[in-house]
Amino acid sequence: MTLLGRIIKTSIELRGKIELKPFTPLKFQKKVLKRLIRKSQFTMFGETYNFQSIAGNKNFMNKFRAVVPVHDYNSIFSNWWNKCLHDEENVCWPGKVKYFALSSGTSGSSSKHIPVTKDMSKAIQKASLKQILSLSKYDLPVSTFEKGILMLGGSTHLHQQGRYFEGDLSGITTSQIPFWFQHFYKPGRKIAREKDWNAKLDDITLKAKDWDIGIIVGVPAWVQLLIEKILHHYNLTNIHELWPNLSIYVHGGVSFEPYRKGFEKLLGKPLYYIETYLASEGFIAYQHEPNNKSMRLLLNNGIFYEFIPFNEDNFDSDGELKHKPKSLFINEVKQGEPYALLLSSCAGAWRYLIGDVITFTSVEKCEIQIVGRTKHFLSLCGEHLSVDNMNKAVELVSDELNTVIQEFTVAGIPYGSMFAHKWFIGCEDSLDAEALKKLIDEKLKILNDDYRVERQSALKEVIVEVIPTSWFYKWMENQGKIGAQNKFPRVMKNKLFKEWQEFVDAQRTEQKSIA
Repeated sequence: MTLLGRIIKTSIELRGKIELKPFTPLKFQKKVLKRLIRKSQFTMFGETYNFQSIAGNKNFMNKFRAVVPVHDYNSIFSNWWNKCLHDEENVCWPGKVKYFALSSGTSGSSSKHIPVTKDMSKAIQKASLKQILSLSKYDLPVSTFEKGILMLGGSTHLHQQGRYFEGDLSGITTSQIPFWFQHFYKPGRKIAREKDWNAKLDDITLKAKDWDIGIIVGVPAWVQLLIEKILHHYNLTNIHELWPNLSIYVHGGVSFEPYRKGFEKLLGKPLYYIETYLASEGFIAYQHEPNNKSMRLLLNNGIFYEFIPFNEDNFDSDGELKHKPKSLFINEVKQGEPYALLLSSCAGAWRYLIGDVITFTSVEKCEIQIVGRTKHFLSLCGEHLSVDNMNKAVELVSDELNTVIQEFTVAGIPYGSMFAHKWFIGCEDSLDAEALKKLIDEKLKILNDDYRVERQSALKEVIVEVIPTSWFYKWMENQGKIGAQNKFPRVMKNKLFKEWQEFVDAQRTEQKSIA
């Protein structure tokens, strides 16, 4: 039996015997914040906001919230993180920053540089081990953990820029995996270093026959494309013909539901699907037990959380943060309410707006679900339509039509003196756009009361355009955002939507000329 198999087997045997410490979210979070403040008190940031005084204050959490301003990426980068790029040390966290994660940039902007410190790397490894140990709750044979783990991530060949390195977070973390994990890790060091995404998929496809994979980790769209490529290359019906021991798929970054139906057509037997919330800013949460679609926040792992109610008091219609928003601590949140997530972390993020919107499915257990992005909500006239609503509507429509809709995006557009929503649906089946429009509209009216009301007033029309799924991926490639952690934006606005519409029109013209 291999090392990892023994670790999991031992954890299974001991988990029922060890009395776990009481789950005390506020106590955990107080310790994290106190530790972050004390360790950073002599940095440039800590001295600017007098962390030494805050750390000694009896009500240090409230003092911290009152003194330190909320940051979005532009403000924290321009005022602080950019100094790290110029080789300054002790800026927001002790020491120099050697690695920067390039974010996926779903908003269409250039990639963001997110610092990844040694302490953050350790925190991510610690959280990853916790997630591995949580698999003891699943009904899996120990042999599963002796199989290969295919991690479809960015290149581990990082770009050196002076004295620091930059790349996908997956590339940074994979380049630092422990020695004992190397035996299980696929595709291996050589292929992992490949910078060309399509070449990497080709290399993985050719080596796939030599591996016995038990777990796959990656973003749904790219994992699905890889499996389809492998099936085509080896003329297989499903992936279990090649990897009979494949049991687990760990996904994150986007909702899996729009991909589920298409993904399951590639399988020979059911898998356990495990969601994880690993952002460029840190490991935030993971699904810790089967048959529970929620994820538990990691409360004692180098990140302090605050929660800004996602409403008109704190955000404008474009998802921009208003001046001095009200934030809540872990003991002040309510179940079912949408919150924009603020992070203070051991990577030097301070009251940083990560851009995700979450809801608590259980306040007591600190379990959450991601329901969208602050700038990926549509509210032209008060419809307050979230990405979660969109994903659910697409899932319901796909089931009703027995079809696979792998990708979609939505934009709010003027419609006379009022407004409309324009949907682009990626599907390989021949779908009637008018029938699809009626179904999507019908589902959204059930899922969202505000949407239903506005469809009777200012939101005058829903427009649906059905296009090949490949166009979404071609657009991503043209944008230089193919592979690894890159995701197609579910909501498009302003300049990005204009460019996308021009691209779709060009594809239509090209398609007609070929025909």
